[in-house]
Amino acid sequence: MSAQAPPSFERYLAVDLHKDYVVVGGVDGRQQVVLPPRRLTLDAWPAWARKYLSKTDALVVEATTNAWDFYDQVAPLVGRAVVANAGKVKLIAAAQVKTDKVDVLALARLLAAGFIPEVWVPPVPVRELRGLLAHRRRMVKVRTMLQNRLHSVLHRHHLVPPDGDPFLAGQRAWWNALPVSPTERLHVRHDLATLDQLGPQIAEVEAELERLSTREPWADEAPYLVQLPGCGLIVTMTLLAAIGDIGRFPTAKKLVGYAGLGSRVHDSGQTHRTGGITKSGRRDLRWALVEAAWRAVDSHPYWKEQYEHLTRRMEPNKAIVVIAHKLLIAVWHVLTERVADRHAAPELVAFKLMTWSWKLTDEQRGGLTTRQFIRYHLLRLKLGDELTHVVRGGARRLIAPAEEVLRLRPELRASA
Repeated sequence: MSAQAPPSFERYLAVDLHKDYVVVGGVDGRQQVVLPPRRLTLDAWPAWARKYLSKTDALVVEATTNAWDFYDQVAPLVGRAVVANAGKVKLIAAAQVKTDKVDVLALARLLAAGFIPEVWVPPVPVRELRGLLAHRRRMVKVRTMLQNRLHSVLHRHHLVPPDGDPFLAGQRAWWNALPVSPTERLHVRHDLATLDQLGPQIAEVEAELERLSTREPWADEAPYLVQLPGCGLIVTMTLLAAIGDIGRFPTAKKLVGYAGLGSRVHDSGQTHRTGGITKSGRRDLRWALVEAAWRAVDSHPYWKEQYEHLTRRMEPNKAIVVIAHKLLIAVWHVLTERVADRHAAPELVAFKLMTWSWKLTDEQRGGLTTRQFIRYHLLRLKLGDELTHVVRGGARRLIAPAEEVLRLRPELRASA
């Protein structure tokens, strides 16, 4: 909610945005109606807005599916444009009589009084990244559903699949020869065909995420998250998309609240209780952090020790939420302060940078080789000065010397 009343405007307008039409109305600073509510089709709205809106107006619209595009249209036409949190507005302006005209004037009066619970309007790159990640989540969900359905066919008929991944292309002949009815074989064939389509599509989305990780506005922040245990490329980009501008969160506690990872608290009179997490924030942010937490406790000594300590007094799932909470605090610090994580293991970070580099083209690495790419980001993180190579699976892979990379990227000398 706004901490203080907004600057004075001649009119405070509100728009009730629907699929095919809008209702617009407004009041002045004394809460008197100066624009009686009127209904306009979406086709008629742009011309009306250009003709009647001015820089002396403030305008509010509730957050809906198409609110961002609407905001982009009206923001240049008015002195102030606001997107309101629809859920919180309903709590503030609950009414027995609910019509479009009543709603729009109630919203306008809240704007005039400075009581609009605003939501952050993400810039276009953030919206597009969020949309791309949501598209991937939908496809992965469908893929999982299809795989589960195919597994259920095997369980129902007590069939044992071949060793390895049963959904690889090389196993199609085995699936087509299953001793099931013709109708069930049809279902199996269609599900497998859909899986065959989804695989390349998901890979294409992930290739685009890899490209975006090396482009502004994400290229500057991505390495600070990639260094964290559990943060692969998908988790990193999900965190960046969900958080947007880290400057929106003056403290780590604010970011924890935004993620819905803070504890519920009841503190009234003589009663003080705490409960589970609020889950009132962004679901994708919580998902990414829990995914990262499970990987971190499996791969990083510090986080593994923290997890084992927690599981002595709580269930594993609750312990992993605590780890996710702590990881989010680390996310806030590394993005805000532009530093390496204080628990970072240079060898593990170098390995993650190497695997990230392998997914990129020469152009996406900025012309750097993999060994130079690793050193470049270690220099940015001020980490691993003593490292000369990465060892994984018995292979010893060299890291470029710092001086070699500094000659290629002299802008790093000021911070090296």
